[in-house]
Amino acid sequence: MAGSDPGPAPVRRPRVAAQPTADIVIFTIRSEQLRVLLVRRGKKPYRGMLALPGGFVRPGESLEDTAKRELREETGLNGSGIRLEQLHTYSRPERDPRGRIISTAFLAVMPDPPEVTGASDAREADWVEVEESLWGPNSSLAFDHGEILRHGLEHTRTRLEHTTVATAFCDDLFTITDLRKVYEAVWGYELNPGNFHRKVVDETQGFVLKTDKVRRSGPGKPPALFRRGTADLLYPPMMRGRRTL
Repeated sequence: MAGSDPGPAPVRRPRVAAQPTADIVIFTIRSEQLRVLLVRRGKKPYRGMLALPGGFVRPGESLEDTAKRELREETGLNGSGIRLEQLHTYSRPERDPRGRIISTAFLAVMPDPPEVTGASDAREADWVEVEESLWGPNSSLAFDHGEILRHGLEHTRTRLEHTTVATAFCDDLFTITDLRKVYEAVWGYELNPGNFHRKVVDETQGFVLKTDKVRRSGPGKPPALFRRGTADLLYPPMMRGRRTL
């Protein structure tokens, strides 16, 4: 209508053009040590430094698709059967010198994974001890991947308290000693074998199920083999002490 007040002009707010990426923290246990899958970067930035596997999202991909593709391209590891859990999103403006890049990190655990080989823009790939990766003399990781790895470690330690995820580090059949070694590797200190056995077998319902099989590996009474039980949550929880690294 003539003479009507159009009101204030719309305010134009600046928009942030950010690129999404996916990074993957995969833990396993080898030689009773907690290890994480790392690659050595073959391109700038941070060429020659260790980093978590990961990369940019391609058109038509979900974040999970990107994580599994990058895992396959950079390490040769087939991620189709790996259960990925979304860990956290990292969005500090200065986290990547290439620009505003927002990364969603995923977490997974694997029992007895295969050897890996660096490919694509990764010169090398290997299962590296977590303690060495975070606190060793050459512990600096590219980007903010040290922070992501620490978050993944603490999240996994907490999950071992309240869920049955420790069995995901084990083969289908395992001994109680195998399971205790998982807790010791992840938490970073030794546990009392008798107390642990009683807690797992007698006090926590549905954690493990005893089979009619045993492991014959030497003299003496062979230990019984167990498999994962029906529970997902632990009650009562397996609370850790204060000696965790």
